[in-house]
Amino acid sequence: MTPREDTITGFLAAQGWGDADRTALAGDASARRYLRLRRGTDSALLMDSPNPAEDVIPFVAISGLLQGFGLSAPHILAGEPEAGLLLIEDFGDATFTRLMDQGADPADLYRLAVDALVALHRRFDPARATPLGLPRYDAALFIEQVMLLADVYVPAALGRAATAEERADLERAWWATVPDAVGFGTSLMHRDYHVDNLMRLDGRPGASACGLLDFQNAGLGPISYDLVSLLEDARRDVPSDLAAAMLGHYLDAFPGLDRDAFLRSYAVLGAVRHTRIVAVFARLHLRDGRSGYLRHLPRVWRLLEAKLEHPALAPVRDWFDRTLPPPVRAPLFNPPTDLSKAPE
Repeated sequence: MTPREDTITGFLAAQGWGDADRTALAGDASARRYLRLRRGTDSALLMDSPNPAEDVIPFVAISGLLQGFGLSAPHILAGEPEAGLLLIEDFGDATFTRLMDQGADPADLYRLAVDALVALHRRFDPARATPLGLPRYDAALFIEQVMLLADVYVPAALGRAATAEERADLERAWWATVPDAVGFGTSLMHRDYHVDNLMRLDGRPGASACGLLDFQNAGLGPISYDLVSLLEDARRDVPSDLAAAMLGHYLDAFPGLDRDAFLRSYAVLGAVRHTRIVAVFARLHLRDGRSGYLRHLPRVWRLLEAKLEHPALAPVRDWFDRTLPPPVRAPLFNPPTDLSKAPE
C-alpha cells in the first residue's frame, strides 16, 4: 500500500466509511480522480487530488457559493482540503451525456442547462465573491491560455517552432479582439460548462434539477463563455438549430441585454475556447500519449473556423490564414490505432 493509499484509508476510516466498497469512476484530462463509496444503501464520492490548492480548496468555496444561489452543487460531507481529500454528495450517474445516449430529448436537457446559467447570472453579484479570491478571467489570462497554440500546435503542424514574429503577431491579434469581448457582462464563470459536467437530479424544482460538477476552476468572467462552452461542445455535435434555439432562450431571459455586443463576445470567446482546446488536445497526445482526444480535433477545428468568420475576429483569422492555413490545420495527427473507441 502506497503512502497515499494509507492517507485515504485513514481519512475514510475517521469518517465512518472505512469499510465501504470502492469503485473508481472514469477520469478526465486532469490528475484528479473520484471513487464511489457504497455502504449499505448509502453512497458518497471521494475526490482525491494531488493539487489541493488548485482543485479541492476552490471546490469547497464554489460549492457553497452555488448552493447559496439555490443551485445544485454537491454538498461537502467531510474533508481534509490541504491533503487533497473530500467526501462529497453522490449525484448518481445521470449525466446529460448519458441521458442523451439513452434517448432523452436533448432539447429538454439543454434548456435545463441554460435555465441554470440564467439563474446563476441573475443571482450572482461579483462583489459578494471578492472575499473568496476567485481568479479573474480577464483578457490577459485568456490570451496567455490561447498562446499554447503557438507553443504546441505550430511546431507539430509546421515541423518547426513558431518564430518570435509569428508569436508576437498572434498575441497582437488576440489583444485586438479579446478585451472588448471580456468586458461585456461579468458573472461566476464555470469554465467547463458542458453536458459531461451536468446531471439531471429528479425531485428538485426548476434550475436546481441541474446538478453542477467539475467547477473547481470557476472564476469571475464574461457571461458569454459558459454558454458557448455548452452549445459548441468539443466532444459532442450540437445541432445548429438546437444551439440557435438555446442561444435565443438565454437572450430572451435578459431583454435588456445588448444583443449585438453579447453575440460579438460569444463569437470571440468561442474562438478563444476552441483555440485553447485544439492546443490542449494536441499536448495531451504529444506529451502524455493520451491520444483519445484526437478524435475530437476535426470538430473543434470546424467550430473554430466558423467563429473566425465573425468580423470581430478578422485580425486572428488573418494570422491563421498566413501561419496555419487550412491544409496544415487538421487532420494533423495520424496515430496507427483506431481512435473511435480509444480512452481519453
